[in-house]
Amino acid sequence: MTARPSGPPPIVYILLFAILGGGGWYAYRSGLLDSFLNRENTPPIPNPPQVQVPNPPANAVNLDTSLPNPAVLQVDGSVTMIRIVLALKGGYTQRNPGIPLTYGIPDGKPNGSNAGLKALMEGRIQMAASSRPLNASEVQAGLQAIPVAKDALAVAVGVNNPYKGGLTLQQLADIFQGRITNWSQVGGPDRRIRVLNRAPQSGTYSVFQELVLLGSPFAPDNPPYFTTATEDVTTPLLRALGEDGITYSTVDQVQNQQTVRIVPIDGQMPTREAIQRGSYPLARNVFLVAPQRTSPVVADFINYALSDQGQQIIGRTEFIPLR
Repeated sequence: MTARPSGPPPIVYILLFAILGGGGWYAYRSGLLDSFLNRENTPPIPNPPQVQVPNPPANAVNLDTSLPNPAVLQVDGSVTMIRIVLALKGGYTQRNPGIPLTYGIPDGKPNGSNAGLKALMEGRIQMAASSRPLNASEVQAGLQAIPVAKDALAVAVGVNNPYKGGLTLQQLADIFQGRITNWSQVGGPDRRIRVLNRAPQSGTYSVFQELVLLGSPFAPDNPPYFTTATEDVTTPLLRALGEDGITYSTVDQVQNQQTVRIVPIDGQMPTREAIQRGSYPLARNVFLVAPQRTSPVVADFINYALSDQGQQIIGRTEFIPLR
């Protein structure tokens, strides 16, 4: 009897040849075999597409975010800017659901720009809202102010004040420095002007002093004709104007009040158009302020305020967005 050859039967070799042949042909057709045999002719593999961040801020802040995030993001500062901060809070909370945000220490009531900046320098809060630019000492302390919106001051008199005219910027300065004391000196009735000044801790007080008085001091208190408030409040000042008083505040806090009238300055009313084109003389930027070295959530909040979505939100608060 003839010995049976060892190894797989012939049919196995036939199947292997078919599989390998078909696979080789597939590899050749797909370019894999050709690229292996002739690498010089292989076209380079294109780079993957870059991921685009939707609506990046046009002027994103450059802060050192090496500090750890706080358990609570504590913010204080401008009473005027409370609408901006609270309006942005919703979007911030969605982005950082595990880190609550509070505005105003210790009881949720903002204490004014000056107090907020002081608390920031002392490390008691992580971010401040300011309705005025930083001064030299605050810059030297390492604070960085980022403009997030535009605002304007409005000069207000009582709606029943018999004086119906406007004022020049110089006349306004003379009134608040005690050189003009009677409405007749600006074309009104013979009646003493009663000046109601804001509290010194108010950022609006500081801005008015810079824009109108060019940094010079206000007239000293002389009740009842010149009085300075002790708290950073607006409504009590507006209610006390009567028929002879004058004060100032932000446009947002005055424009919808039925008991007051906004006084034109240099022939201009504080409309959005006048503020944007720069013809209204009492316009300003408002700021979010952070130390140069801060935490990621602080930078995230500021960048959110500068984003397209944040600017749209700010525009719905009666402030004027930067763009």
